[in-house]
Amino acid sequence: MGFSIEMAINYTTNAIGFRIYIAKEYKTFQVKQGASRNKLAKEMGKMPNDKYDIQELLQRDVYVNDKKVGKIVGERHHPNEARVRSMRLQVESDVADEFMRKPAELVPLPKELVHSIRNDGTVKLSKSMRELQRRWRNTVRIDEKLYAPDEMLDRAVLDNQGDEIGVITDLFKVKRTYKGVIVQVRIGIQKQYGVDAQIRIPINAFSRTRERLDEVVLSRTFDKVLSLPSYLSINEMGEEE
Repeated sequence: MGFSIEMAINYTTNAIGFRIYIAKEYKTFQVKQGASRNKLAKEMGKMPNDKYDIQELLQRDVYVNDKKVGKIVGERHHPNEARVRSMRLQVESDVADEFMRKPAELVPLPKELVHSIRNDGTVKLSKSMRELQRRWRNTVRIDEKLYAPDEMLDRAVLDNQGDEIGVITDLFKVKRTYKGVIVQVRIGIQKQYGVDAQIRIPINAFSRTRERLDEVVLSRTFDKVLSLPSYLSINEMGEEE
């Protein structure tokens, strides 16, 4: 049976109408899904937020309200980006004087505190100066620079002759202050010096970091570190005190 022109027109009109209906329904579904995701995010205490790449933040001034804190100058070099939770911040001198026990020029800036990039290109933080101060107290000082715990983990430890001793696996606190790092010692070093697989090295035994190589360097040879009173003391302690 053949189709008349009128039947063909009706078929085409119905088909187009059905497609429009499907498109509208799908759009409604997308909106509802988006609203559900936002609602869930609110319930979890987080709103959807774009993740800023370090290249977007590099050399930008950082503010808490109207107070300039400093400038973002980089972050640690680590193959696993998930382990990089802090950026490096060059602090304004007046901020360092006011909010640090002992001023330091370079300090960590936790990525989670970045709220947004403002219209003028500066970076807005989501927390107060007191929160920054609290974070800076929970750091270690090496070569007059402050490092967050996450910036120390996985770093290779070298002596001043370039011999690799091991890798930092944790930090050690004494009376709520970081006094040392826990190092997983290389097997060759264990045999050579008769040390355990894990040892504690006091923070004051380090002289500097090598940012590009993600290393931290001792101020002397390893055999001399082993005879330091601070090394002997920290390794005689029990668990964190």
